[in-house]
Amino acid sequence: MFELSSKLFNTLGYIIAIAFFFTRFKSAKYIFSREKQTKKDIFLLSLFFSSLAILGTYIGIDYKGAIANTRNIGVVVGGMLAGPEVAIISGLIAGAHRVAFTSISAFTAIPCAIATVCGGYITSRLFKKATKSNRSLLGFLGGVLVENLSMFLILVLGTDKALAIDIVKNLYLPMIFINGVGVAVIIIITDEILEEKEKEAGNQAKLALEIANKTLPFFRKGESLNDVCKIVLDALLAQVVVITDKENLIASASVSKEFEITHGKIQSEATKKVLKQGEVLIFDKDTEKTDFNYTHKGIRSCIIAPLFQDEHVSGTLKIYFNNEEHITARKKYLAIGLSQLISTQLEISKIENLKTMARDAELKALQNQINPHFLFNALHTTASFVRFNPTRAREIIIDLSTYLRYNLENTAKVVPLEKELEQVKAYINIEKARFHNRFDIIYDIDSNINDITIPSLTIQPLVENSIKHGILKQRELGIVRISIKKIENVCKISIEDNGIGISPDIIENIEKKIENNIGLKNVHNRLKLMYGKGLDIKRLEKGTHISFTI
Repeated sequence: MFELSSKLFNTLGYIIAIAFFFTRFKSAKYIFSREKQTKKDIFLLSLFFSSLAILGTYIGIDYKGAIANTRNIGVVVGGMLAGPEVAIISGLIAGAHRVAFTSISAFTAIPCAIATVCGGYITSRLFKKATKSNRSLLGFLGGVLVENLSMFLILVLGTDKALAIDIVKNLYLPMIFINGVGVAVIIIITDEILEEKEKEAGNQAKLALEIANKTLPFFRKGESLNDVCKIVLDALLAQVVVITDKENLIASASVSKEFEITHGKIQSEATKKVLKQGEVLIFDKDTEKTDFNYTHKGIRSCIIAPLFQDEHVSGTLKIYFNNEEHITARKKYLAIGLSQLISTQLEISKIENLKTMARDAELKALQNQINPHFLFNALHTTASFVRFNPTRAREIIIDLSTYLRYNLENTAKVVPLEKELEQVKAYINIEKARFHNRFDIIYDIDSNINDITIPSLTIQPLVENSIKHGILKQRELGIVRISIKKIENVCKISIEDNGIGISPDIIENIEKKIENNIGLKNVHNRLKLMYGKGLDIKRLEKGTHISFTI
């Protein structure tokens, strides 16, 4: 029995080695990693595991008309790893082969064939109860059950009972042990390989996410891409990282000054090739043609990956290493992932810049709707004072110049609140001169507003709205109250008047296209563009209250 067991161990070694190398293949790993296998996957896996089972028959050891073999390992392992379909198909094929294999061991052909076919079904049932943690244990149990069934059928169906008993007596323990342990070992090895792949993929994904998190702020702020290159350099342990557009080097980072790139134009033919073809190029010690136009003894390998915008190649990501070995698949795929990440971030940054430009253009257009309107009224007022009160006309001109200078210099910008108030006061002085003091202004402003900024031309249009549409449409003296209150990190600004009150129609239609009430809608839209929330407008029992928060 010892000699038989030793030979069976040898045959088990062959089976384990074949299964090990099979699971190392990239395509096999990919199939096993899928949640659901295709018909093609099932066919290929059934072909492999049934072949493994048939091989177990061929390399088995003849013992008095029986074969001490590892056939059932292929069936059980295939079923536990690849699913019930593979188990049943492999069992049928290996069982049919065992019946046809009659030149040797015909005595046990039928019992063993039946056991192998049944083994496929048994494994398919075990698979449904298997989890990642108990799969090897259930596989061991499956191997033991199938061999027990095989031995039982030899005793029941064998015509020579004495021979059947002798075969079972000498083969039972070795076969049970070898097949049970063999199944468990192969499943454990396969799980380890697949887990190793998952860990590697997880680490790679984690590294890519870390790089993404670190680089994202630089894209958002529109800062130099040199910082992005530095982050990639540190993450990949590279010597040099370069980003180019279609003609020039636009950013780079290196581990030391000796690796710095001084030229600005793309000189590398390989880089030009990537720009033209949009495919990744890899250069290492076995590459005949290298890309290193700034040749340096410390550089041994390089990856050049294309960057895309609008599905067109817009630049390249170049990563240089000092190792003499091949560029690993991990580094290659990580470089490709980073190039896609940078492409996406550049695309998002471009979109954000376009949005900002569009927003600024809209703000400028909205502000320009105010300027001609106010300028006409101010000049008309100044002209009326020139004849009978030149001093007052001069004061109005100074106020007007203050207002216009402020408006021209601060279009579409946020400005200190104090400067905004200077402009508001200049406007109010002009309006008081125009309407002969038909209204008063009350300022209720906190003293600690030095650090507050506000979009330019935000308060003045609201004050103008109160004066023109609230105060001047009544006979009595009007009052406009400007209140600015700072509470922690919030500043609430409100303009309240005791005029005739705003029309509910205007409040309801404040979101619609600017036609009437230009100043009010202008401010509302600007605040909404910049902060996501516009004006809060309330009609009072006597007058109107308008507020917003910075």
